[in-house]
Amino acid sequence: MLKAAGESWTSASAKRFLRQLFMAAVASADPLQILAPHLPERPTGRCVVVGAGKAAGAMARAVEDAWPEVDLTGIVVTPYGYRAPTERIVVREAAHPVPDAASEAAARAILGAVANLSADDLVLALISGGGSSVMTLPAPGLTLTDKQITNRALLASGLDIRTMNAIRKRLSAVKGGRLAAAAAPARVVTLGISDIPGDNPAAIASGPTVFDDAAALDLGPAIARLEQSLPRSVIECLRRPPTVMQPSSHNSFRMIATPAQALQAAARVARDAGLDAIILGDSLEGEASELGAQMAAFGQRRVDTPTVFLSGGETTVTIGDRKAGRGGRNTEFLLSLARALNGARSVWALAGDTDGEDGANGGAAGAVIDPSTIERGRLQGLDINESLVGHDSGTYFERLDDLVITGPTLTNVNDFRAILVLPEAG
Repeated sequence: MLKAAGESWTSASAKRFLRQLFMAAVASADPLQILAPHLPERPTGRCVVVGAGKAAGAMARAVEDAWPEVDLTGIVVTPYGYRAPTERIVVREAAHPVPDAASEAAARAILGAVANLSADDLVLALISGGGSSVMTLPAPGLTLTDKQITNRALLASGLDIRTMNAIRKRLSAVKGGRLAAAAAPARVVTLGISDIPGDNPAAIASGPTVFDDAAALDLGPAIARLEQSLPRSVIECLRRPPTVMQPSSHNSFRMIATPAQALQAAARVARDAGLDAIILGDSLEGEASELGAQMAAFGQRRVDTPTVFLSGGETTVTIGDRKAGRGGRNTEFLLSLARALNGARSVWALAGDTDGEDGANGGAAGAVIDPSTIERGRLQGLDINESLVGHDSGTYFERLDDLVITGPTLTNVNDFRAILVLPEAG
């Protein structure tokens, strides 16, 4: 039961309300609820379903439910733990965020599934965030080990997601539209769930069915930044002129869920409960700790009605040479926010990854903070400044029992952040 705006609030009810908003955002991107209306006309020839990402298994199940009479074949791949039960479409699992041998095997199997098709056939591609890792096939001259080293370096680099995806495409034999090229002359219809600021189809899972719009991106600064941590073969590949392929006019991409839609769903729930809901944007980026400090300004506003400030977008955490503790970008954002708020009496907040897993947080989606977050940390022997410097926000919130644990949600529309501000008494 949601709190009504006129009812009295406790810290427990405020946290519970924020979790309900988070789950409303997740539910708005559930493939089983939203996919069917986006399907194309049933094919006259074969229908081969392929896909990759955290939602791929659930999307495959939704296709089977919507098309019980269609002869479906195909393969999709998800991260370990994100499998959904299917009968006609094979669901494989592989590693995320660093690919493994199963990632390469899945990519080869998917390419094999779309080979030797005709113009009468349909390839239905189900693409969502996380697909870049679980469907990995190194470009000629590279090895899986090269890709693994590169992925680890990218995750610790602090580079923006567009640059990281451009690098992944240059090093891939399946991304940047190469999967669609392998399916020709069959028609390719892609259903996408966006976890990318701006919802660029070419960036979701590094765009396996979308021809590379980042081919001309200057990677010189990124190469200089990463040169000491990448294999020589990778650097040489990145320095070669990129291959630019032309898109096919009879292929299409249909976006079925986005971060903006998830924020709007949470806002509707809040407004239905009598609160004011303000969406700040779905593409807020930057260092997680810096954004947390900046967002404290919203928590410090005086309000006459309970108000929730909603935002999405993917922040970064730059580890550098320091040994990092356990945490993710959402828990680091929250810990920085709590430090900046410094125990403000009327502010609670939640931040979490809608896929159900926030970085190295041991299966937690994120966490919540309240006015007592710093003081309760002290009683546990924790120093908020040390936890931030050591990137150990996950340990901090685990000790306070404030982690948000959902398990894999089988979807992914990027990060969700909500700051609840209540009117101060008197």
